[in-house]
Amino acid sequence: QVHLVESGGGLVQPGGSLRLSCVASGINFKLFTMNWYRQTPGKQRELVANITSDHTRNYVDSVKDRFTISRNNVRPTVYLQMNNLTPDDTAVYYCSTNYRGYQVWGRGTQVTVSS
Repeated sequence: QVHLVESGGGLVQPGGSLRLSCVASGINFKLFTMNWYRQTPGKQRELVANITSDHTRNYVDSVKDRFTISRNNVRPTVYLQMNNLTPDDTAVYYCSTNYRGYQVWGRGTQVTVSS
């Protein structure tokens, strides 16, 4: 059974930083593209960034140059380093991967950017 567990969210002031982590189990982690999504109430879940098995990274335009996705295949964990946060980054952040045709999700971690 595949499990994804996020951590690292919290309350941060505008301009601050957070690092999210997502620990995976039940999969051969190094073979999978890993995704970070976020969602705010009343809006669709948005793909923020992903990283492929060969470490190719993709970002939504709104976070380019501020967020960095990385992975450690030994741990096995995917990270999202978030810098220069703004109130628009406030959301629940979810880790996700596609396993045998099914999208698997973690429970999410809340990020709140506020002064």
